[in-house]
Amino acid sequence: MAWQGLAAEFLQVPAVTRAYTAACVLTTAAVQLELLSPFQLYFNPHLVFRKFQVWRLVTNFLFFGPLGFSFFFNILFVFRYCRMLEEGSFRGRTADFVFMFLFGGVLMTSTLTLAQLLGFLGSLFFLGQALMAMLVYVWSRRSPRVRVNFFGLFTFQAPFLPWALMGFSLLLGNSILVDLLDGSPPMGTCAGLCSTWASPHRKLLLDAPAEDPNYLPLPEEQPGPHLPPPQQ
Repeated sequence: MAWQGLAAEFLQVPAVTRAYTAACVLTTAAVQLELLSPFQLYFNPHLVFRKFQVWRLVTNFLFFGPLGFSFFFNILFVFRYCRMLEEGSFRGRTADFVFMFLFGGVLMTSTLTLAQLLGFLGSLFFLGQALMAMLVYVWSRRSPRVRVNFFGLFTFQAPFLPWALMGFSLLLGNSILVDLLDGSPPMGTCAGLCSTWASPHRKLLLDAPAEDPNYLPLPEEQPGPHLPPPQQ
């Protein structure tokens, strides 16, 4: 059946990408079905540190808003660039990839906490879009020679992709605060560098024991000349 083929295909996706994407989709579905409320998910330092609602440290990265264009746009980019990083630069280095996620999440949460305590960014409560921007930035810096076809309108080198996303976000009427909070250039660089410091214990727990000699990378990750990738 079709759903069995779709499930089998999804199981071929690397573990971190599969887990994060599934968590985002399930969280949004639970909100749509009114099993959860966004008020139970958003980041609030007072509720986290004084009421011990620690789940908010995670759930604020899982909700991209109600079903609509913005949700599908964000989840598409999360899935695509998270997968390309995990199958490319972080192939066989799951511990490093998880550590990059944790480092980026802690840095963004700390920045948002400080900003809210100082009275800034009072209307920003979810950080999934900022995490997506970090993933895009790290991929773009690790794939500088790849040419990206942006919605069939523009073709440019990968390092320009984060700036194109920022401009597209502004055209949609979104606030630039998320992109500034994410701080993609410095945060992406720090996350990429710190991801190489995974300890042997994390590697033993998370990384695959050996590389598959028959693994064929995605076209974007293969050396040599590249055809324009599929439209986003």
